[in-house]
Amino acid sequence: MFAMAGASPAHNEITLNVASEIHSQLKKRPCHVYTNDMRVKVSATGLYTYPDIVAFCDPARFDDNQKDTLLNSTVIIEVLSDSTEAYDRGKKFQHYRTLESLQEYVLIAQHECRVEQYIRQPGNQWTLKETHDLSEVIQLSSIQCQLALADIYDKVSG
Repeated sequence: MFAMAGASPAHNEITLNVASEIHSQLKKRPCHVYTNDMRVKVSATGLYTYPDIVAFCDPARFDDNQKDTLLNSTVIIEVLSDSTEAYDRGKKFQHYRTLESLQEYVLIAQHECRVEQYIRQPGNQWTLKETHDLSEVIQLSSIQCQLALADIYDKVSG
C-alpha cells in the first residue's frame, strides 16, 4: 500500500488528457472509461487498486451492489510517479496479469515523453511497445481507440 498525498500537475494533466481522449472516442459505444476513483479488484490475488485510468467495452461487472469496485478491466493505464514507478512496473503488473479481462497495460512517464504499452498475446504472453516520439500514436486495439503522444503530453511542462 502506498500513501498518496496528491498528484503533481503533470500527473493530473496527463491523466485528464488521456481520459478525455478515450472518453471522446468511446462516445455512442457501449464502452466506459473511469479515472482514479474507480477501484479495481484482482480477484485471483485479492488486490484492490485505484488505477489512474481504466477502460472496458464489455458490460461492467462489479464486486458488490455499491458498484465502486470493477472486476473486468480491459485497459489499465498508470501515470508513473517517483514513489510508485517500481511497484507499477513490478508487483502491481504481476497482479494485473492475472485479470483474464485485461488486454492492455499502459505506463506513461510524467517527467519525459515515454509511453510503454504491454499487450496480451495468445498463451498469456505479453509484448511491449515503447515510444518516445511526440509524433507517434499508440493503438489501444482492445477498445478500438488511439492516443497521440502529442495529445497525452499536451500542456504538460517539465
